[in-house]
Amino acid sequence: MVDQLKLTGVRAKGHHGVFDFERAHGQEFVVDVTVDIDAAAPSRDDDLDATVHYGVLAEQIVRDIENEPVDLIETLAERIASTVLSFPAALRTSVTVHKPGAPITVPFSDVSITIERGRS
Repeated sequence: MVDQLKLTGVRAKGHHGVFDFERAHGQEFVVDVTVDIDAAAPSRDDDLDATVHYGVLAEQIVRDIENEPVDLIETLAERIASTVLSFPAALRTSVTVHKPGAPITVPFSDVSITIERGRS
């Protein structure tokens, strides 16, 4: 049986994008993650070390957003998925990166990419 831990709306300023002004000024990125875990053992033993510590995960996602700029939100999503899967209890993850301030010339609400990755 697979259980899911969800962390939504993690916000941080990053300097990602293909345009010079995106790199220079930065903008807000918003990340949602779903992590497949087996919650039976951690809940039975009430053991934080046996699950994914969502507070630490949130801090690491912010670090990933604030880290080295990349051109594509797809690349940023891959970086975050790798971070999620670095937790031993994480079996699989779905990562959505939102770029609500993307430089698009028509009215829009949001642009995002969602990727799913698992352990090899």
